Amino acid sequence: MSDPALANQLREKIISDPEMILDDRDLMNALIAANEAAMGTNIVDLRGVAMQRLETRLDRLEDTHRSVIAAAYDNLAGTNQIHRAVLRMLDPHEFADFLKALNTDVAQTLRVDCVRLVLETQQTEDDPALRKLGDVLCVAEPGFVAEYMSAGYSAQPRPVVLRQTQPQSAAIYGETASWVRSEALMLLDLGKNRLPGMLVMGAEDPHQFKPSQGTDLLAFFAGVFERAMRRWLG
Repeated sequence: MSDPALANQLREKIISDPEMILDDRDLMNALIAANEAAMGTNIVDLRGVAMQRLETRLDRLEDTHRSVIAAAYDNLAGTNQIHRAVLRMLDPHEFADFLKALNTDVAQTLRVDCVRLVLETQQTEDDPALRKLGDVLCVAEPGFVAEYMSAGYSAQPRPVVLRQTQPQSAAIYGETASWVRSEALMLLDLGKNRLPGMLVMGAEDPHQFKPSQGTDLLAFFAGVFERAMRRWLG
């Protein structure tokens, strides 16, 4: 440094407060590099190598820490969404209003594009009582739910299935099947001596529902939903 007074001032500052240097990663890297350059290429500074490895591990730890925090915030936001949707679902006093709320307020709260309730029954879709309930309710023959959720495989379907839509999805979505690209399927236990049901959430985004995503919150929502349905059916 060309200015002796400034150099002495800087030296005194560093001596009085060495943490100023130690806490600055860029300054420490510069000092280590200068030290290695002064020693020449024939000497390996193991302390410098160890510090580099520790720095790499610290970077990885910080990345993991940020990922964990981001996941926690996402989980909290998802939990709040589910709670709001459950409260809205429990508001209606009539079954028709209950179904209407599913495809309007509940769907908007959960940020999905459509909601469908599939019930296995011996009745046909030509039943006037069923037509009054709108597009939200889909009736199907016994065995449809298990076949649709398992995509035609013989394995027992999981309680919650996240995937892209299947070719036979038109049976559920009707005209909207042309733009629904991913779906969440929730198996419903509607009580003793009753055929199973299925709650379906469809999204235009093909990546909104993927098999790699967690299903705990949707399983909770399905549990609340099936209990509400048992009261309506009772």
